[in-house]
Amino acid sequence: MKKLLFLLTGIFALSLVTSCGSNKELQERAPAQFQDIYYTENENGLDLYIPVAVIQENRVSMDSVYFRGMKSPLVRDSEQTNLFIANFSTGAMDIMSIDPAEENKNRLPQRTEKVPFEIQDDEAILVFTQNNKTKYYKLTGIEAQN
Repeated sequence: MKKLLFLLTGIFALSLVTSCGSNKELQERAPAQFQDIYYTENENGLDLYIPVAVIQENRVSMDSVYFRGMKSPLVRDSEQTNLFIANFSTGAMDIMSIDPAEENKNRLPQRTEKVPFEIQDDEAILVFTQNNKTKYYKLTGIEAQN
């Protein structure tokens, strides 16, 4: 009887530890005030633009974004400090040449990443850090821009 009680206690403790580590949930409150989010397509892939109207930089850090089955880090634009950009490479091999230096300009396609949440083609998952905790927020209504 003691062995059974010990086994059940061990299983319960193990399930608590593993479930806490993988507990990811979407935040309902936006980490910043966003303007219209959009993307553009080019020969190398697509770029996702996230304009931010207001952000508390001392508390929130924009890290990365999941979009269309890929994940990319967010980079602050050097000219517009309120704009974050994520580059996604679809790996179009446009340059066919006998010169290896020219062939090296081709970008490899990004590998697909499992998105931790269900999203549509016009949605993305923003990964951000707030008070040293990783959090997730769903961005919606993303449209193509030419």
